[in-house]
Amino acid sequence: MTLEGKVALVAGATRGAGRGIAVQLGARGATVYVSGRSTRGRRSEYDRPETIEETAELVTAAGGRGIAVVADHLVPGEVEALVRRINTEQGRLDVLVNDIWGGELLFEWDSTVWEHDLDKGLRLLRLAVETHAITSHFAVPLLLREPGGLVVEMTDGTTDYNATRYRVSFFYDIAKSSVLRMAFALGHELGPRGATAVALTPGWLRSEMMLDAYGVTEETWRDALAKSPHFAISETPAYVGRAVAALAADPEVSRWNGQSLSSGRLAQVYGFTDLDGSRPDAWRYLVEVQDPGHEANTTGYR
Repeated sequence: MTLEGKVALVAGATRGAGRGIAVQLGARGATVYVSGRSTRGRRSEYDRPETIEETAELVTAAGGRGIAVVADHLVPGEVEALVRRINTEQGRLDVLVNDIWGGELLFEWDSTVWEHDLDKGLRLLRLAVETHAITSHFAVPLLLREPGGLVVEMTDGTTDYNATRYRVSFFYDIAKSSVLRMAFALGHELGPRGATAVALTPGWLRSEMMLDAYGVTEETWRDALAKSPHFAISETPAYVGRAVAALAADPEVSRWNGQSLSSGRLAQVYGFTDLDGSRPDAWRYLVEVQDPGHEANTTGYR
């Protein structure tokens, strides 16, 4: 179904899942505001080449209308100005995707709360949790102006998976679990007002940073399997993007209100695929293959 006439804000759309989501919403014809801190004139502390202007251009090339807006989502005034601009230019907001993260350079693997750098840990929590709250505070009133609005809280892991597993470190675990709870709370607040909130996780994402970490490209990603065989279950950012687009186009999206979802699960429901035509189901694979220590084998999982 088309998303023509619909307006979306993808907060944190510079790269990774945010970029993939923005582009796929554009591919359905939506007008997509993409926000972030990395521009052609100034990089964030990530110091990476991806920019919000580039994301906006990709949205437009896909068939939508991409609009880049510089915003630090830790600064309430900047977020308020962003939402005010959307209201002035469009008079509506149909989809809000809270994908702000910014923690890749801050968390420390398997580091206890007393060993982890405290300043980095606290900043990670601010970037992963406070930004989402600030953005929802200002954007949700506009989204509620028309019935059928959708809020997507992006995280890592489903509620079921994270409930019984320690995720990376104290600060990372708290950050990702908090976002899951945000979607649950928003579901209670938005549902009676005619809108829907969900938490959504991609699987093992072949983001720009992940590909760089393995020294591969999207065209050569399978070369990384020699180092990490379970990377075979990985997916492109377009896959979770298509998940969000499917939710946004679903007239019965309220059936998911308050739930924790994954790209792999939604692919089975809505029938979309990744760019290569497969349907990777990473979270089922993790539980049934990777976590028990079995050899990598994606048969039946993508």
